[in-house]
Amino acid sequence: MGTDRYISPLSERYASRQMQYIFSQDMKFSTWRRLWIALAQTEKELGLDITQEQIDEMCAHVNDINYEDARAREKVVRHDVMSHVYAYGLQCPKAKPIIHLGATSCYVGDNTDIIIMREGLRLVRSKLINVIAQLKAFAMEYREMPTLAFTHFQPAQPTTVGKRASLWLQEFLMDLEDLEYVLSTLKLLGCKGTTGTQASFLELFDQDQEKVDALDGMIARKMGFDACYPVSGQTYSRKVDTRVCNILAGIAASAHKMSNDIRLLQHLKEVEEPFEKTQIGSSAMAYKRNPMRSERIASLSRYVMIDALNPAVTSAVQWFERTLDDSANKRLSVAEAFLAVDGILDLCLNVTNGLKVYPKVIEKRLRSELPFMATENIMMDAVKAGGDRQELHERIRTLSMEAGRHVKEEGRDNDLLEMIAQDPDFRLTPEQLEMAMDGSRYTGCSAHQVEMFIRDHVDPVLEKNREVLGMSADISV
Repeated sequence: MGTDRYISPLSERYASRQMQYIFSQDMKFSTWRRLWIALAQTEKELGLDITQEQIDEMCAHVNDINYEDARAREKVVRHDVMSHVYAYGLQCPKAKPIIHLGATSCYVGDNTDIIIMREGLRLVRSKLINVIAQLKAFAMEYREMPTLAFTHFQPAQPTTVGKRASLWLQEFLMDLEDLEYVLSTLKLLGCKGTTGTQASFLELFDQDQEKVDALDGMIARKMGFDACYPVSGQTYSRKVDTRVCNILAGIAASAHKMSNDIRLLQHLKEVEEPFEKTQIGSSAMAYKRNPMRSERIASLSRYVMIDALNPAVTSAVQWFERTLDDSANKRLSVAEAFLAVDGILDLCLNVTNGLKVYPKVIEKRLRSELPFMATENIMMDAVKAGGDRQELHERIRTLSMEAGRHVKEEGRDNDLLEMIAQDPDFRLTPEQLEMAMDGSRYTGCSAHQVEMFIRDHVDPVLEKNREVLGMSADISV
């Protein structure tokens, strides 16, 4: 490969070979040929003078695309579809007169785009399900491990490591629900003609409306679809691209949120993404263990979320039955959204499969804040020991402020428990106070919520999709 021209990092660094093939020239132009075959077969079945010999000739050259002939012709006619009609005709001289009969360019271009997006969504779906499976395993393993929770990134009531992961898991599950809906509603454009009126086909079939009505459904079934969109201009509505890219942007947003949390946790030294033995974290600081994979997830995710604006704006500015200002934008925005999300999900698979948890650090941070959170329980225990609730409330408030000052102004450890143990009003021993420092007493229903969420919502999805489980991802850099 030449080094003197731009190469997309999506293909060189991020997207998998599978997704790159889906958006490849081979996939595109072989699909064009399969669509031409489906059209010819359907026209023959509906009574046009097309022979089986012509169709067999077309079938023999679906994949051996003569690209050089097509490129040379496009330089002359400046039209990609007619260039490939010409190139296909060179290989299929008997079928040449009936290739693309009655169709307009969007018959192959738009139908292929739908087919490619469907294949892309299927691959995304498989990878997303595997991310869900790995997060499920992580959430279950750590469902009972207490950890300090944060609101506004300020210490708040404890949760568990697994419960926090279930928040990531739930968002990916929502993305899967959205993806499956859009995937199930994708339809082909069909064969609608220049302005969507099917006028050319009405002429071909001698004004036989029943045959024209049958055309779209027969082609759709040959291409593995249930139906075509019932009405269109020359193109399918560009709102379809918007819906598809919004799904990809939703997955990117969920991945971004998870990656941000992991980056913050890695700063806290509580949880780390995978880090290989020979990996270099910094060119200057040899000790560094930067969360580069989570950072890359965030970086690519932002790109996808912004990229989703492209099809939305394109959809909004289409004129009447069609304009061509969609084409160049669409070639970039839809393909790159899929390639980037593919890279994001590979990174998510890699990261969630190798998250490293540091229980001692988690416990230390929780214990540094837990005395403040345990004050209500401590006060209740002191009342049971004979103390006055109102007086104790004031004493614990005063001591809490003092302990906070020690931490913030003097850099000392949280010594609230020691001060309470030394205060005769509380009548509690250090051993009794230590019992209040069991983090699991403050995590509420966290473990139970994780178990119920996985049992009722995650496991049914994984059970239904067992055939796609077991994927792994190799990341290039």
